[in-house]
Amino acid sequence: MDASVIVVGAGPTGLMLAGELRLAGVDVIVLERLTEPTGQSRGLGFTARTLEVFHQRGLMERFGEVTTSSAGHFGGLPLDFSILDGIHFSANSVPQWVTERILAEWAVELGADIRRGHEVVKVADTNDAVEVLAQTADGDVTLRAAYLVGCDGGHSTVRRLAGFDFPGAEPTMEMFLADIVGADLPPRPIGVRTPGGMVMNAPIGSGIDRIIVCERGHTPGPRSAPPPFSEISAAWQRLTGEDISTATPLWTSSFTDAARQVTEYRRGRVFLAGDAAHVHLPAGGQGLNVGVQDAVNLGWKLGSVLRGTAPEHLLDTYHAERHPVGARVLMNTQAQGLLYLKGTEVEPLRELFAELMTYDEVNRHLAAMVSGLDIRYEGGPEDHPLLG
Repeated sequence: MDASVIVVGAGPTGLMLAGELRLAGVDVIVLERLTEPTGQSRGLGFTARTLEVFHQRGLMERFGEVTTSSAGHFGGLPLDFSILDGIHFSANSVPQWVTERILAEWAVELGADIRRGHEVVKVADTNDAVEVLAQTADGDVTLRAAYLVGCDGGHSTVRRLAGFDFPGAEPTMEMFLADIVGADLPPRPIGVRTPGGMVMNAPIGSGIDRIIVCERGHTPGPRSAPPPFSEISAAWQRLTGEDISTATPLWTSSFTDAARQVTEYRRGRVFLAGDAAHVHLPAGGQGLNVGVQDAVNLGWKLGSVLRGTAPEHLLDTYHAERHPVGARVLMNTQAQGLLYLKGTEVEPLRELFAELMTYDEVNRHLAAMVSGLDIRYEGGPEDHPLLG
């Protein structure tokens, strides 16, 4: 065996899992297709539950001063997290590249072996091990491990090669994302609906604005490269009347409202975690956070089984516990997409939600849902409030 566990993907999910495995005393190799981090940050910050996880691992001090906020939204309708007493609020404006750098440093300090420039092209579960073939600049490499975990994102190679079923809803709209300099825009931190769609923008430091553009009627199509900024600025002008074409884009990207989830999080010796297991509209930035929590759930279980302190069937509880969580995230992000991105036909529903959200019980329910604080696993017949 080259390692007890091979993790594919060095994003937040894969790096968190690597650290968790090393805390459990398990040797782990992380294979990452990219030779260097992109420096891009689709995610900004993390929710209350992830903040708690990072505190539990002693990681928050590595982030330095982190701004937190009790303000959020559900489908573009303001949501007050202060209704949840005594918790960490969500962290704002922590670029994903910073989170990845800190998690990578932590995992390496613990002894994780991170190998960049390794693109996985073949996976074989041989019943007693998993074999992985990776292409590198120096030639093909074959590695064997007791278990393999795909943390390689929404277009997961591991998911495809291992034959996981990935049903769900096809995308109906495409949205643009970019970090730009020199736009001088009025802040719209939770977004603004316009007759033709939705726009969101917020300053994220150093003169940079993060913008998101959703234009209804823009049919998603295959892309082989990030969208050109001219396409993004034209959509922005159509929706807002503002000309941002002279701004400087640092990077651009696009995403859709596709909602898919694998039918099983485990197939034999192969597991999926994070976006490899579930893709959805990034409403409320829940994706990174669900992935980190997938990793924490799976990490200690793999560690216990590999150390011989727990039976192998403990690993089945990973699917039993995390699949319903992923399904719930798909449900709430699809609901938010309807409220936020559809046209005038949803105005009565938005009015009803706005009325309901004036009630503390509703506000508390939605805040707990999107922050991950309402998660409860089956804990048996006992009824202690902390169980599960």
